[in-house]
Amino acid sequence: MTTATPAPLTTGGSANEFHVYDTTLRDGAQQEGLSLSVNDKLVIARHLDDLGVGFIEGGWPGAIPKDTEFFARAARELSLRNAVLAAFGATRRPGGTAAADPQVRALLASQAAMVTLVAKCHPRHVEQALRTTLEENLAMVVDTVRFLVAEGRRVVLDAEHFFDGYRDDPAYALEVVERAAQAGAEVVALCDTNGGMLPPQIADAVNEVLGATGARLGIHCHNDTGCAVANSLAAIEAGATHVQGTLNGYGERTGNADLVTVVANLVIKRQRLVLEPQRLREATRIAHAVSEVTNVVPYSRQPYVGASAFAHKGGLHASAIRVDPGLYQHADPRAVGNDMRMLVSDMAGRASIELKGRELGYDLAGQGEVLSRITDRVKALEARGYTFDAADASFELLLREEVDGERARFFDVESWRVITDSRPDACAMSEATVKLFAAGRRVVATGEGNGPVNALDQALRQALLPAYPELEPLQLIDFRVRILDAAHGTDATTRVLIETSDGATSWGTVGVAPNIVEASWEALVDGICYGLVRHGVQRR
Repeated sequence: MTTATPAPLTTGGSANEFHVYDTTLRDGAQQEGLSLSVNDKLVIARHLDDLGVGFIEGGWPGAIPKDTEFFARAARELSLRNAVLAAFGATRRPGGTAAADPQVRALLASQAAMVTLVAKCHPRHVEQALRTTLEENLAMVVDTVRFLVAEGRRVVLDAEHFFDGYRDDPAYALEVVERAAQAGAEVVALCDTNGGMLPPQIADAVNEVLGATGARLGIHCHNDTGCAVANSLAAIEAGATHVQGTLNGYGERTGNADLVTVVANLVIKRQRLVLEPQRLREATRIAHAVSEVTNVVPYSRQPYVGASAFAHKGGLHASAIRVDPGLYQHADPRAVGNDMRMLVSDMAGRASIELKGRELGYDLAGQGEVLSRITDRVKALEARGYTFDAADASFELLLREEVDGERARFFDVESWRVITDSRPDACAMSEATVKLFAAGRRVVATGEGNGPVNALDQALRQALLPAYPELEPLQLIDFRVRILDAAHGTDATTRVLIETSDGATSWGTVGVAPNIVEASWEALVDGICYGLVRHGVQRR
């Protein structure tokens, strides 16, 4: 394997610099369950531009009406500061000419400065999928690339199924690469379309193709073997100077190479400035912002930008991290805009509690008695089924109680109840009644919802809003139930995790009880109380 000379800083402006090429809006959008509107694509494109990628592949104009509309609106509404917009399409049809091909004309009409053409380089695909001859396929590549270059477009050729084709017929796969480069393609991206390759196979092939053709090579990997990132890095080490991927690893089947992971590894591990460090520090924020647009729940264990990427749970880890965070972290989380988190659990020792307290703004150093009480209480609660890994707010309320000597209370509950009314000809509806004391008054409130928890949430808010209008923006955004001791069947203990948001940030709370509604009530109350604490509200 040969090692490439370190590339200069990436940008969409020059053909000679390393290319970071994002295909979230096209290849990533093929993920099962992911559907992007034109507005969604415009929003994501702005986020990608903020990240500093060199190229944003917007979709397939002429073939997909939504993508045609995207390029039309992008020309009017999208002002990219860092990236070049690329349109994706195919080589001309067999037996015709590029100049007369309607889909090739649609690529020109998109006004995109770059066009990425997909082309076959595997003989079986040429003969069985395109239903044409190997020679005609080469003519399609050459004619389309030449036509687009003559029209002033920068051209990338995506050599589809390249590695499978190179394995079965290396001479033909090489000829596709050579013909495309000679016709004027700026880059030929070698695609592991089926995602079946391993890093040594990728590295060997890239090295050999580079030596045989001298063409500028790119890499496009899918993750079916779990090696998309590793394969991309292997190709770059072997000489590829253009890498394609998607944000958060979106894509069909098991996804594409996660572009942030690839870039972070290049910048942090290999000291290759393929992205400006200040832009890389926006990676976590942007990855999560795009998750909100796509409505795909962020993967907590995603490398670099996941919520758990720099989270520590074991007490032994905490003791070492208190001395030097680098002892149990492979990189500084600030480099990608993430942060170290201490998880509180039954594995936690006093060092974990001390560090978590520091993270929450409490200096517990030297307070051995308080640390011991909190540690013992956490372990006792976890033995009953509580977990604070994803319930930082409940833990902070507990910590405040031990430090201050009293629980943060904003109201006193007299009672609550829920009734669910089911009728054969209608959906079941729930009604909750809450009786409590707040701001010196006894309040009785009733709420309706499409389930008991929704009804309780409505009733609790109605009861508290007159005394605490600060609760108006709070929303319950996630609700998760886990049955503990499942062998007990319907008599098992239930754990409920609730996430609440005020529109700017969110927090997690936990409740545990034999009754799912009771556990939900506990988590709801904690979420409300923490929201008031967070906004500096005093009891009224």
